[in-house]
Amino acid sequence: MPRTVLITGCSDGGMGAALAKEFHCRGDRVLATARDPAKMASLITAGIETLLLDVASEDSILACVRQVSSLTGGSLDILVNNAGRSLCMPLTDLSIAEAKQVFDLNFWAILRMSQIFFPLLQQAARMNGCALLVNQTSVSSIGGAPFFSAYNTSKAAAAMLVHDLRLELAPFGIEVIELKTGAVKTNIHENDPVCQLPPGSPYTPIHEEIAKFSKGDDMIMNAQDPMIWAGNVVTDLNKPTPPNIIWRGTYASRVRLASILPVSAFDSTFRRVSKLDVLEQKLEATHANGTQA
Repeated sequence: MPRTVLITGCSDGGMGAALAKEFHCRGDRVLATARDPAKMASLITAGIETLLLDVASEDSILACVRQVSSLTGGSLDILVNNAGRSLCMPLTDLSIAEAKQVFDLNFWAILRMSQIFFPLLQQAARMNGCALLVNQTSVSSIGGAPFFSAYNTSKAAAAMLVHDLRLELAPFGIEVIELKTGAVKTNIHENDPVCQLPPGSPYTPIHEEIAKFSKGDDMIMNAQDPMIWAGNVVTDLNKPTPPNIIWRGTYASRVRLASILPVSAFDSTFRRVSKLDVLEQKLEATHANGTQA
């Protein structure tokens, strides 16, 4: 039986768009949303319904839920909280205001969307026996890379939020699922500027390396195709009893393993890929030269 699925963050080139296409191909009714509908051209071409939604705006969420309620008769089978953003900046240089913007999108938007769309999910559960609330948290909620602390911590907070939602919404027939997504070849880093360190940053000796790291070039090289990822995720969601946590994407299995190992197990890998080892070498050389002088 076809279901109605609302997905946030469906701009072309992202994971939301891939999920929208996959659900649509399997016969479900998809309501794809984004802040700028013009960025969902490929979905419109595919015959997928698109709606305006800025998940960081209360007014936009309320307008969207009214529109969805009108379109669906007051029920929603699946809500996928996918919208999110990244940010690269060392903790010592991080703007608190900008970090709060990351949390607004990656954490608070999940809670507010879940609150406002709860009646529609509850109605679907009453009618069909079950509704799904699916939330994108990323493997970064467990093993976050250096310099992405605002992103990592927002995802870790989202993971705990999803855990609590799963428990609290179970009595209403709403199954809450977490997507621990690994590397997927999307344009998420293209939407964020290259990391520009402020003057006097202690990380200036490796500013070029951090700028390159901020674009995720190394991760993208080995990242999974978004349609393969989306196909695996929708297959998991279509199971009679979907897993509470879905691990998909490149490196997801490694991070799952890391979650049961000592916290320092992958420190050397993170130091190498983020060039913290290079920084240490340069600082040691500077200190040695200063001592000799």
